[in-house]
Amino acid sequence: MAVASWIYIISWISISCTMILFNKAVLDQLKFPYPMFLTTWHMFFATIMTQVLSRTTNMLPGVKENKVNGDVVLKQIIPVTLFFATSLVMSNKAYIYLSVSYIQMLKAFTPVAVLIFSFFSGLEKTSMMELYIVTIICVGVALTSVGESFFSWTGFTFQSLGILAEASRLVMTNLLMKNLKLDPLSSLYYIAPLCSFFIGIACFVFEFDDLPFDRMLTNDFLIIMVVNAGVAFALNVAVVLLIANTSALVLTLAGIVKDILLVFLSIAIFGSPVTPLQYFGYSIALLGLNLHKEYKKNPERIGQLVVYMVTFGMSGSK
Repeated sequence: MAVASWIYIISWISISCTMILFNKAVLDQLKFPYPMFLTTWHMFFATIMTQVLSRTTNMLPGVKENKVNGDVVLKQIIPVTLFFATSLVMSNKAYIYLSVSYIQMLKAFTPVAVLIFSFFSGLEKTSMMELYIVTIICVGVALTSVGESFFSWTGFTFQSLGILAEASRLVMTNLLMKNLKLDPLSSLYYIAPLCSFFIGIACFVFEFDDLPFDRMLTNDFLIIMVVNAGVAFALNVAVVLLIANTSALVLTLAGIVKDILLVFLSIAIFGSPVTPLQYFGYSIALLGLNLHKEYKKNPERIGQLVVYMVTFGMSGSK
């Protein structure tokens, strides 16, 4: 099980990094600032793929077992879909205003939100010590944002809303899959068409009149869109598989590693500068990530270590 979990984590990190850099290139480098259209296209592609898989394979048993009825759609599927749609649009919108590295730094606050939401929903048993450890991760990554030269309040607002929506979506998806025992691809089967519909309405209202249709119908652009949607579909599958086999909190903690990797990739690809303070902050984040992993195995020993670190060893001298 441990080996399988690591396979899910590594696969998600790899695909997620590819998707984020790909979207940044499309929205910013290729001068196509239409995140609602891009997200609608992703969800439409996912709808087609899950429909095909449900008819040609046995990969979606939840669909064939008819576990979802109208009441489930109204009370559970639609709320997850709305948070998912909000998270996707807000996060993609932020890439127009902020650098990749700074966005990943802001995402460090997602674990705190997920931990709190999971605690109140009964998905995670937590303690104040665990909250302290997760806070260490967030503080470490937040340090890297000090002196951000490309700061934008508009981008910051979009990303903050995206973080809150993503944390809510992760917890609700975990509840949905546990309560219905719905397999990952079956959940995407129901969520994708609704997500495409809701975001499509927003796209029609806010972006449709400005879309460059002449450019969008060229062969080069169509190929880019198909490949981009393929990566997005693979990421959606990887996300639900990871949540189903671990937890929403593990996903967000793995996201810290992904964010660190993305910072270095953004340096190599986009030339984003990183200061010594930022390296220091990431070191703290990595320390916190490892502490959390060990805390699950030995809470008493790690708890004492955290107290010792926070008090600079003064607690051990009493």
